[in-house]
Amino acid sequence: MVKMARIISIVNQKGGVGKTTTAINLGAYLSHLGNKVLLVDIDPQANASSGLGVDIRKLKKGIYDVIISDHPIHDVIHKTKHRDYKLVPSHVNLAGANVELVQIENREYVLGQKISYLEDQYDFIIIDCPPALGLLTINGLVASKEIIIPVQAEYYALEGLSQLMETIELVRDNLNPDLKVLGALVTMFDPRYKLSRDVLQELYKYFPSRIFRTAIPRNIRLAEAPSYGKTILKYDKKSSGAKAYHKLSREILEK
Repeated sequence: MVKMARIISIVNQKGGVGKTTTAINLGAYLSHLGNKVLLVDIDPQANASSGLGVDIRKLKKGIYDVIISDHPIHDVIHKTKHRDYKLVPSHVNLAGANVELVQIENREYVLGQKISYLEDQYDFIIIDCPPALGLLTINGLVASKEIIIPVQAEYYALEGLSQLMETIELVRDNLNPDLKVLGALVTMFDPRYKLSRDVLQELYKYFPSRIFRTAIPRNIRLAEAPSYGKTILKYDKKSSGAKAYHKLSREILEK
């Protein structure tokens, strides 16, 4: 029997919650632990692509060409600085895809159809979704088997979470019945602050049995690493952020 990849979308319609940081570093540590990993960047901001060292200003082809122009997905895969960790990059052109997809038949399934050609070549395919609930994110949810929801440990973090859960339920009911929430991931967590602890307690109301034991700390090294085109594993593997993503990857492998 051919082993198929676990396809995981990292999704939250709020920006600045550590979504892309989670996508690139989770992929790095999953590959570090012996897995073949592909990161698919479907965020028009392309932060995951630049964070893995791709100069998007010089990029000729990316996920936009795969989704809109039917370009072969194999042709746009880039190597990263990690063994067995590859990337399908994004580009600012992708910003128009939400409009262009409207004209395409079965538009919610386009990304999933493209990724299906790669499922037997990887252990994990991670999709970094945009911070919005448009057609690109819907494509990410439909293409996935599992979802990780990063939630920032701050006051407004829970705003919009009910809308996200409603969207996930709609996708599950109408487009992808096998989709499951792998867990909510608390990011930028500082146990010294009561607010961080309060957000964690509130999260248990949304996800009583689906919160990762690992919480990602507020860590300057995590913030610095993408500006050097590096994951935290390559930038500072002894930092608290690196240790947290290492622990998270092991937790996901156990699930």
